[in-house]
Amino acid sequence: MSDPNQKARIQFNKLQKRLRHYVGDAIADYNMIEAGDKVMVCLSGGKDSYTMLDVLVGLQKTAPIDFDIIAVNLDQKQPGFPEHVLPEYLQALGVPYHIIEKDTYSVVKRVIPEGKTTCGLCSRLRRGTLYGYAEANGITKIALGHHRDDILETFFLNIFYGGKLKAMPPKLLSDDKKNIIIRPLAYCREKDIERFSAFKNFPIIPCNLCGSQENLQRNAMKAMLKGWDKQFPGRLETIFTSLQNAAPSQLADRQLFDFVGLTRGIGDDVNETVQLCGSKTIDVNGLNVLTQF
Repeated sequence: MSDPNQKARIQFNKLQKRLRHYVGDAIADYNMIEAGDKVMVCLSGGKDSYTMLDVLVGLQKTAPIDFDIIAVNLDQKQPGFPEHVLPEYLQALGVPYHIIEKDTYSVVKRVIPEGKTTCGLCSRLRRGTLYGYAEANGITKIALGHHRDDILETFFLNIFYGGKLKAMPPKLLSDDKKNIIIRPLAYCREKDIERFSAFKNFPIIPCNLCGSQENLQRNAMKAMLKGWDKQFPGRLETIFTSLQNAAPSQLADRQLFDFVGLTRGIGDDVNETVQLCGSKTIDVNGLNVLTQF
C-alpha cells in the first residue's frame, strides 16, 4: 500500500516546482527584478501574497543576482484585525518586515454609503500609502500578489463594464513615474495557489473584516472563467496568451494604429500583405487580388 504522506509530499514538491517555474519565467520575461533591487512584497495576509513571498524568498536563495526583500503590511485598523499574526509569522520566517499603521478603515466607512462595496476606495488609499512608504525607504520594486486569474478577470471586467481592452500588466510604471509595480504571480493559476496555500497552512487573515459587500461583478467574472476552465480545459491559457500577442492593426484603436494614414505600396517588386477579416494572411505580388475564405 502506498504511503499517503509520501504521495502528498510528491504532489507538494511538483506544485512548488511549478509555481517557482512560473514566477521565474515571469521575472525573466519582464525583467521584474534586477541586481541590487530592494523588493517590497506587499503582504495582506491572504493566500496570494503569502505564496508570492514564499516563492520569492525561495528564488532569492538560488538566483544568480543579489536582491533584498522586505515584507510590508498595511494595518488599516479594521475591527477584529489580528495584529499579531503577520509579525509572528514573519519573525519565524526570518524575513525583514515592516507594519504600517494607518486608519484608512474610518475614512472608507465615512465616505462610502452603508451596504455599498468599499473595495475601490480602500484599494486606492492602500496603494497611496504603500507607494509613499516605498518612496521614503529606497524601494525599487513593489511586488503585488495578483495572479493570472486576477488579470483575466480584470480584462473581462474592463471589456464588459468599462469599454476598454485593458487588464493588469505584469510590470507597471506608476502614473507619477516614481514606482515600478511587479506581479511575479502573473503566470500562476489561482487553483495552484489555493493548493499551495493549503499545503503550507498559511495563517490566512480574511479580507472581509471591514464588512464590505462582495464585488458582484468580479465574482461573476470569476464564475465565468471557472466555468470555461472546467468545460474547455486550456481556454484560459489561450486567452492569457492573447494578452501577450496584441495586433493593433487588427483592432480599431486609432491611437494605437494609424488607420487614417494607411497607403498602398507602389513599385515593381512590392509584396502587399492583405489581411482579410476572419481569414489567413496572404501575400500578393504586385497584384490587386481579393480572395474570400
